[in-house]
Amino acid sequence: MSCRFFIPPSEATLAPGRLPMPEATARHAKVLRLAAGQAVTVFDGTGGEWAGELLDDRWLQLREHLPIEREAHARVMLAMGMPANERMDALVEKAVELGVTAIQPLITRRSVLRLQGERAQRRVAHWQGVAIAACEQCGRNRVPVIAQVATLPDWLERQSRDHSVTQRCLLSPAATAPLQPFASGESGWVVSGPEGGLDEEETAMLLRHGFHAVSLGPRVLRADTAPLAALMRAAG
Repeated sequence: MSCRFFIPPSEATLAPGRLPMPEATARHAKVLRLAAGQAVTVFDGTGGEWAGELLDDRWLQLREHLPIEREAHARVMLAMGMPANERMDALVEKAVELGVTAIQPLITRRSVLRLQGERAQRRVAHWQGVAIAACEQCGRNRVPVIAQVATLPDWLERQSRDHSVTQRCLLSPAATAPLQPFASGESGWVVSGPEGGLDEEETAMLLRHGFHAVSLGPRVLRADTAPLAALMRAAG
């Protein structure tokens, strides 16, 4: 069985031949106790993957580029009030496995987790690492971006200048229209609230910015369940 490693373009250029392993990759291989001759797959997030093998504890041999993609048919992005404790880690991991394109952590009025400054940057870096590990595990060759933590108004201000998005959905327990699958090739955001949900003013703000309220059904889902259920439905 081939082990998968992510090596970003900033650390190495992937090409046929011998490749010195970046320090993080070498540590990963050591933790996995890989031996010389072990088949490996390497990707850098720009598309496709490389087949090769481990030469020793410092070098890889890359042999062939394979134009393989395992992305969802639609580009579904999640903007969500961050759940507290360690639930955000699991949410990021599962969302990546299910095909999310990008994740925007939000601070809303009822958010329990309110990250700011250096602490927020450290958590985002940690979540980006979780996303990379999930890609290595599930076979994706493009790593979703975990954006810097933002307040809902600041994020909406940036969204008003983005005309590439064709779908803007807001998960709401009061909505009657069901969330529909995005069309193949379509790009869109799904917004969900924190544990206490979004308040009336935040909901109104989203509606003014072109979002439409949609439902996932009659049951009330947790803050770390609803985004994943929406992702599965929207991505088809």
